[in-house]
Amino acid sequence: MNELAVDAGVSSTPRMDAVRAEQPLAGRKILIIVENLPLPFDRRVWHECRTLTAAGAEVSVICPTGKGYEARYELLDGVHIHRHPLPLDAKGASGYLVEYGAALWHEMRLALKVARTRGIDTIQGCNPPDLIFLVAWPFKLFGKRYIFDHHDINPELYEAKFNKRGFFWKLMVLFERLNFRTADVVISTNESYREIAMTRGGKASEDVFVVRSGPDLTRLNRMEPDPKWRNGREHLVGYVGVMGDQEGLDLLLEAARELVFERGYDTQFALVGGGPALDDLKAMAADLGLQDHVTFTGRAPDEALFSVLSSSDVCVNPDRVNPMNDKSTMNKILEYMAFEKPIVQFDVTEGRYSALEASLYAAENDTSDMAGKIAGLLDDPARRAEMGAYGRNRVETELSWDHQVDTLIAAYTRVKQR
Repeated sequence: MNELAVDAGVSSTPRMDAVRAEQPLAGRKILIIVENLPLPFDRRVWHECRTLTAAGAEVSVICPTGKGYEARYELLDGVHIHRHPLPLDAKGASGYLVEYGAALWHEMRLALKVARTRGIDTIQGCNPPDLIFLVAWPFKLFGKRYIFDHHDINPELYEAKFNKRGFFWKLMVLFERLNFRTADVVISTNESYREIAMTRGGKASEDVFVVRSGPDLTRLNRMEPDPKWRNGREHLVGYVGVMGDQEGLDLLLEAARELVFERGYDTQFALVGGGPALDDLKAMAADLGLQDHVTFTGRAPDEALFSVLSSSDVCVNPDRVNPMNDKSTMNKILEYMAFEKPIVQFDVTEGRYSALEASLYAAENDTSDMAGKIAGLLDDPARRAEMGAYGRNRVETELSWDHQVDTLIAAYTRVKQR
C-alpha cells in the first residue's frame, strides 16, 4: 500500500528543531524507568526520549521486554534501552506482587549499572505502578533529582478494574502519595491529573507541568484504504488500544450486536491491540454471533495499525464512564484525530476536551445510544469528513507532540533548579 501524498509533507517540527539547535539540556544524564510497556512501543515515553536526546541529554531507559522487543540492550536513535524480563502477566494480588517485586529488582539492578557506566543526574519514573519512587529514593540521597511522569491514576484504576476498594486500594493511595512526595517535579498528562498532583499530591503549581501524549505527525503515516479489513462489508469501524477489562470493549461488542443485527448495518469491526481480556472478548463476540463481523488483530505492527485507521469510516472509544476514564486522556483519541477520522465515545471530561467537535458523545455507558451514534455517522459521509478534518486540524495546531516539547524541556529546566 502507498502512503497518502498529503502526509509526505508533514515534517514541520519547529519546536523540536529549536531544541535540537539550542541544546538546552546538553550534558544532562537522564534515566527513564517504565514498567508496563517496552520501548519504543510506548509511544509517549519514546517521544519524550527522542525530545530529550535532541535537546542534548544522554538518555537511558529501563523497561520490560515484549513481543518484538526481546533484546536486553539496544541503542536506538541515540537512546540506551535496557530491557528486563517479567515473570508473568499478572492476575490477582499474588501475581501483581510477584511481577512488581521482580520489576523493582531488575530496575534497581539496571539503574546501578547505568549509574556506573554513564551516570545519572535525573530519574524519570513513569507509572503504573506507583512504586518506581523506591528506585529513586537511594539516588536522591546522593543529590539526584526525581521526576514523576503521571500516566495513570492508580487508585481509580484499581477501583475500575475490581469494582471495589478495600486494603489494596488503600495501598494504591499510599503509594501514590509517596510517589508525589518523592518527586521534585511532576509531569501530568492533562489538567485533571495536574489538579490531582496539586491536591492529593500536595505539589506546588510551579512544580507541575502538563505534557500531553500528542501524536508525532511525522511518524503516523496515513495510507490508502485497504479493502481487506472490511471483510467484504459496506462499512468499517475501527478501534485501537489495550484489550483489558476496564476498556469497555464488552460495551462496544453489545453496540456492534445492535448495529448489525437489530439496525441491519453491513459493518465490520477491526479491533487492534492485545491484552489480558483478548480471549474473553473473542469468546463474547462468538456468543453474540459476531465472529464474522469482528476482526481481532492482537498486538499489531505500526503498518497494520496505520492501515486499519486509514481504512475505517468511524473510530470508537468505548471506555465506560467512571472516575478513572473521566479524568484520563486516551492516546487513541488523538491518533484517531491524526488520521482524520470521526469518533464515537461515551461522554467523559478529558475525552471531550481532546476531541471537541471531532466526536459524537453517547449517553453514559449506553450501548444502544453508541450504536445509534455510529449508525448516524455511517449514514452521513459529509459529516464524517467535516468531523475528521476538524480533528486533524486540532491535532496539527494544538495537540501534536511538537506542541508538548517546550513544556517537557521546562520541566527538566525546573528540576535542575530544585
